[in-house]
Amino acid sequence: MGDLFDWALSMAQGKPPGTTPSPSPGPKSSNGFFAALGAFDQYLASDHPIQAPIERLFQGPIADALSHAGQLAMLRRLASAPIRGENYYVAAIKAGQAGAVQPAPVKSF
Repeated sequence: MGDLFDWALSMAQGKPPGTTPSPSPGPKSSNGFFAALGAFDQYLASDHPIQAPIERLFQGPIADALSHAGQLAMLRRLASAPIRGENYYVAAIKAGQAGAVQPAPVKSF
């Protein structure tokens, strides 16, 4: 999913997207995801203008990443290793908190 946030950052910066990299397994892939997510988050929080319609950013790479997160949750359930649900409306979500270390759930389902 890191390439989706690389794409989102390119769109926000008004640059044409680069080539799609081959996914890499394991921690390297996780580190790449969090690096791309953090770079996108930092750009959105900056004073730089967003060069793409915000609706397109949500309609494209962000919605695609959310779909993949749902697919991963479904696959975990099928593998008898479910991810516990969380109420994101009351979650301790903060701007700039885009790394692997996240606060504990406030209210799990």
